[in-house]
Amino acid sequence: MEQLLPIILQLIGGAAGGNAIGSALKNLNLGPLGNTIAGAVGGGVLGQLLQGLLPALQGAGGMDIASIAGNLVGGGVTGAIVTAVVGLIVKRLRPA
Repeated sequence: MEQLLPIILQLIGGAAGGNAIGSALKNLNLGPLGNTIAGAVGGGVLGQLLQGLLPALQGAGGMDIASIAGNLVGGGVTGAIVTAVVGLIVKRLRPA
């Protein structure tokens, strides 16, 4: 279970980040479900990549507050980025 905790936290952070960016940037909003899915995928996938690049996010092998916060924030930021990029692509592909 301890190995899944970072992924779960990144998915939660990504979903929150996706919904936050969707609310903040109305022109890139994918709707509640679209923001949540894009954010969670971005938080999970890019969050794992970020964790690989920044070993400090892995923590000391436990559930310390720094690794929990790092996974939530990392997932949130990457989830917001992926949601914004997907929203921009969808906006560009939609007929005017």
